[in-house]
Amino acid sequence: MQLSFSHKKAIQALNYFAVAAGGCLNKMKALKLIYFADRCHLRRYGRPITNDTYFAMKFGPVASACLNLLNENEEFTAPEENEYRARFLCRGAEHDYSSTAAVDSRVLSESDVEALRFAWENYSPLDQFQLADVTHRFPEWFQHQAALESGQATRRQMHYSDFLQNPETGVDKLAALSEEDIADLRDELAELRAVESLWS
Repeated sequence: MQLSFSHKKAIQALNYFAVAAGGCLNKMKALKLIYFADRCHLRRYGRPITNDTYFAMKFGPVASACLNLLNENEEFTAPEENEYRARFLCRGAEHDYSSTAAVDSRVLSESDVEALRFAWENYSPLDQFQLADVTHRFPEWFQHQAALESGQATRRQMHYSDFLQNPETGVDKLAALSEEDIADLRDELAELRAVESLWS
């Protein structure tokens, strides 16, 4: 089963990056930063920040619910999500969005902010296309490359357990995980899904 998407954390994470960028940010770049933050938190603490559903697409991993929020695609977003988004984010230029309020730090844990800071400090100097190229070097996207490039699919669902695989040496800004670490984190993910299934 999928984890329960946290729209408040997702919106505050998007807001964090927009504020860090000076108030306005390219949407594709923001989605790549969300991916790096979710991946960092998962590998350090056994859970992502947003619990979003990821798809491998031409320009790398895409957090699908975050994309719908940024595009104000109300066909796929709930009224409470739209109302909350409107308090903090608005449309910018064609491919941008803007922050309209300070980040609500009550929504994010200290470890969430740590992972967001990691993503910003390590990846914000790159533009959206450079970030896409970087994501293509990670195994959780790379395993879908053949299907995407052949036209077999325009998107393929990604799984958080695959985010725990180590890329080639020199690719990742995070330390490599041991096999024992990977096994333990996969167990934590399974436990998290089991707990959420009790409430669904």
